[in-house]
Amino acid sequence: MILVTGATGFLGKRVTRLLSLSGKSFIKSSLSLGVDFRDYQQTIDLFKKHKFTKVINCAAYVGGIQFGLTRQADIFHNNLLMTLNILKAMKETKVRRLVNPISNCAYPANATYFKEKNFWDGALHESVMVYGMCRKVSWMGSYAYQRQHGLDSINIVLSNMYGPGDHFDEEKSHALGAIIMKMVDAKVNNRPTLSIWGSGDPVREWLYIDDGAEAMIRGLEMKPFTDIINIGLGTGITISDLAKKIKEMVGYNGNLIFDRSKPDGAPFKIVDGSKGAKLLGWKPSESLDTGLKKTIDWYLKNGKDLLLGTHENTGILISDNKILDKSFKTNSANSP
Repeated sequence: MILVTGATGFLGKRVTRLLSLSGKSFIKSSLSLGVDFRDYQQTIDLFKKHKFTKVINCAAYVGGIQFGLTRQADIFHNNLLMTLNILKAMKETKVRRLVNPISNCAYPANATYFKEKNFWDGALHESVMVYGMCRKVSWMGSYAYQRQHGLDSINIVLSNMYGPGDHFDEEKSHALGAIIMKMVDAKVNNRPTLSIWGSGDPVREWLYIDDGAEAMIRGLEMKPFTDIINIGLGTGITISDLAKKIKEMVGYNGNLIFDRSKPDGAPFKIVDGSKGAKLLGWKPSESLDTGLKKTIDWYLKNGKDLLLGTHENTGILISDNKILDKSFKTNSANSP
C-alpha cells in the first residue's frame, strides 16, 4: 500500500490521479483530509493503521516569492516538523521506500544550470533560502535514516511546475500562475496596463505538473539511489518572454509594465535532467506551449472557484489559444 502525503495539494492531486489510472493501491492523506503531519501522534497512528510499504511525500508548506519572504519562520517550522515525523514513522513501521521531491530552490544561488554534482556548491538565494534549506534537510534526513536504519529513498529535484489546478494568486503561486491570473483579469476588465513583479529578466524552466507527477511515480520502482536526481527539460525562458507568450495566448492588448521595485528571486533556475531521465526512464509529455494552453483552458473553466466568478460570467471564450468576447461565435472544442 502506498501513502501519498499532501494528497490535496497541487502535486499530490496529480500523483494520486496517475496512481489511480495505473491501478495502484494507495491512501490519500493531508491536513484537509484529517491528518496533520506536524503532529507525530497523528502521523504514527496513520502509519500503524494502514501498514504502508511505500511513501510519496508531497507534503510541504510553500508559496511564491512574497510568501517565502514574509513567512520564513513558518516555512522552517512546518516543513522540518513534517519531514522529521514522516521519517520517524517510516522507521517505526518499517516502511522502506520513500519518494521525496526536492525543490530546485535548494540549488546554489550562483548556479546557472543545475547539475546534481553542484548541489552543495554555494549559498542559496535569499528569496528561497529557508525553504530551499528545508528541502536540503529533507534529503539529509533521508540519507541519515538510510545509513542508520536502512531507509530506501529516491530524492527527485523537480523544476518549477505548472498546470491545471495550480495556485493562481500572487502570494502562493510561481510567476506563471500569477501571470495567467492577472492577464485574464486584465483582459476581462479592459485594463490598459498590467503590472508584473520584478524586472522580467530571471530565467525559469517550467515543468508540466503531470510530467513531474509521472517522475515521482516512477521513483516507486527505481533501483535504490542515494544522491539527488534532477527532472527537467534543460531549457528556460525569461519571465518577460513568458509574460509575452501568455499575453498572446490570452489575447490581452494592453501594455505590460515590469515593477522593478519588487524582488526578482534567483536569476536562473534551469536543471540538467539528463541523469534523472535515464535513471527513471522518463521523458516529458508536454512542451511549454501545449502545457500553457491546457493551463489557460483550465483556468478559464475553473476560475469561478478561484477569483473570477463563473466562466460564463467572465464574458470570455477561448478558441485557438485566444480569449474572445462572448459576442463572438466559435465552434472550438475548447469553448465553455
